[in-house]
Amino acid sequence: MNSVKKIARFHIASPLLSGLIYAFIWLGIGTLILSLLLFFSSLQESSLPNYAYVIHGFCSLLGGIVAGRRSTRRGWYHGGLTGLAYGLIVLLIGFLSLDQSLNSHNASVLALGLLAGAIGGMTGVNTRQS
Repeated sequence: MNSVKKIARFHIASPLLSGLIYAFIWLGIGTLILSLLLFFSSLQESSLPNYAYVIHGFCSLLGGIVAGRRSTRRGWYHGGLTGLAYGLIVLLIGFLSLDQSLNSHNASVLALGLLAGAIGGMTGVNTRQS
């Protein structure tokens, strides 16, 4: 019987980069789900900013978990940095593509990303298998 050749796996060593990649993958999934809910249900467009906060917090949390699992220690630091970078990239994209101005929404997205990422990083370090 022929043995199956091993496929080379692509591994990102940087906790920040891997956390950001996972956070943006989940952002795409969350945006798709929210769009489908908006289309197929009686969800109003006026409630979208509240759901956007939930999605950004969830993505920062998951990105922080991945960053915490990739790092061996200081999960709060790696997760918080991932959440802060996630928030800055989201705000930069909004500023460049939608010509948004700076307002209190920006500060709350950054604070939410930092806090959720730090909590996710602490969770990720503690769920890491030795």
